[in-house]
Amino acid sequence: MQRKIDITELVLRDAHQSLLATRMALEDMVPACEDIDAAGFWSVECWGGATFDSCIRFLNEDPWERLRTFRRLMPNSRLQMLLRGQNLLGYRHYEDTVVDKFVEKAAENGMDVFRTFDALNDVRNVERAIAAVKRVDKHAQGTICYTISPLHTVEGYVKMARDLMDLGCDSLCIKDMAALLKPQPAYDIVKAIKEELGQDVRIHVHCHSTTGVTLVSLMKAIEAGADAVDSAISSLSLGPGHNPTESLVEMLENTGYTTDLDDDRLTRIRDHFATIRPKYSHFMSSITGVETEIFKSQIPGGMITNMEDQLRQQGAGDKRKEVMEEVPRVRKAAGYPPLVTPSSQIVGTQAVFNVLMGEYKVLTAEFADLMLGYYGETIGERDAKVIAQAEAQTKKGPITVRPADLLTPEWEELCTQAQALEGFDGSDEDVLTHAMFPKVASGFLKARADGPQSVAKDPNEVAAATGGSSGADHVRTPIKYQVTVNGTSHDVSVAPA
Repeated sequence: MQRKIDITELVLRDAHQSLLATRMALEDMVPACEDIDAAGFWSVECWGGATFDSCIRFLNEDPWERLRTFRRLMPNSRLQMLLRGQNLLGYRHYEDTVVDKFVEKAAENGMDVFRTFDALNDVRNVERAIAAVKRVDKHAQGTICYTISPLHTVEGYVKMARDLMDLGCDSLCIKDMAALLKPQPAYDIVKAIKEELGQDVRIHVHCHSTTGVTLVSLMKAIEAGADAVDSAISSLSLGPGHNPTESLVEMLENTGYTTDLDDDRLTRIRDHFATIRPKYSHFMSSITGVETEIFKSQIPGGMITNMEDQLRQQGAGDKRKEVMEEVPRVRKAAGYPPLVTPSSQIVGTQAVFNVLMGEYKVLTAEFADLMLGYYGETIGERDAKVIAQAEAQTKKGPITVRPADLLTPEWEELCTQAQALEGFDGSDEDVLTHAMFPKVASGFLKARADGPQSVAKDPNEVAAATGGSSGADHVRTPIKYQVTVNGTSHDVSVAPA
């Protein structure tokens, strides 16, 4: 008897986020929704991550309307999103009532599965969001960000899995955002969780394909008992993206496992996005092949290109090797955090500063906060000397409490701020849009009536304009950092990995 392996299809979110800078317009997704809805996927990831930001920053598209559209067009599917725990979809911690309200409205607008993670794997930072998901009777998926360091062990991941399940999670996800999960660790972690927590604990495995080994990792995870894996339709897969859905289906043939996906539907989905992808070639990631260097540096591919951009802007393109060598040292000083948004940007930018200005001569405000515990706890001890410098620079001490415990209720204030914005429609959704990205939301709400603005181009036009360039310099959405130099504060924009 064959064991059913469930598949989460990523083409409507992480696939185009990883390959096309999250720039795909809703109009280019709508024609595929009927086939996606009927193909047999366990869930369809279509929201969260960077999609919310990209909708209002680049596409003049209401992300809430995108979600409602997916709900209408895929009535038979579980819709899934990626939620950054206490950060929601932004880059700071939000007070608990804002977390509650966001989850409530996401569920009301059509979301079913909330894959919730914290960049530091600090379970305290996902506790409120998971409780909020359970309160609205939706699927709470607790997430373990996979990384490697001298301190990360199978036993540690099992403990985190237990902590997440103790919060009431309906399932677990092992999230490998940098394609670091090799086949044997994939097997060992899944098997250990199943043995320690019980075979009925549902485990999903999410891997990027950047290093070229993770299709095998998915197979080993399945052999160890994984219940579901993520993939992306082949025409939007590989590179820094994900393993191809069709390849996964073929790999499992005659193995005792089956996905029960509809091959004809998959072919139509593939063909649709094959025609769409060239329209966004000017946003294509510069990583098109395999990057095994990540196993040595532990730096995700997107983070590498991000740092290269920073160095070029400073006229220091020749410092790439030095920065690559500095990142692991900065990560060690910070207690070995996983490198995922926003920790990857914080660590990477500090490594650039160390190389260009001297070791910890200047700390970004975000790195100082990371060292002082304002993003949460890390698995390892932080460097005491750098902590002292962070204290001196910020004029505040380190904390050990959950960061959100220091926040005061802010929902009413956010409502007041949103009401003053031109184009505000009076909805809680608009208040939340303002809360996520206040500087961007004001312009979006004002211009929303103009309708969505696709950034896709005719493929021939792109080729002529760029000479075949991938346009990778346009790939990333900036994040604002505040840097203090000699007592003077400066705003710095850095594109996320």
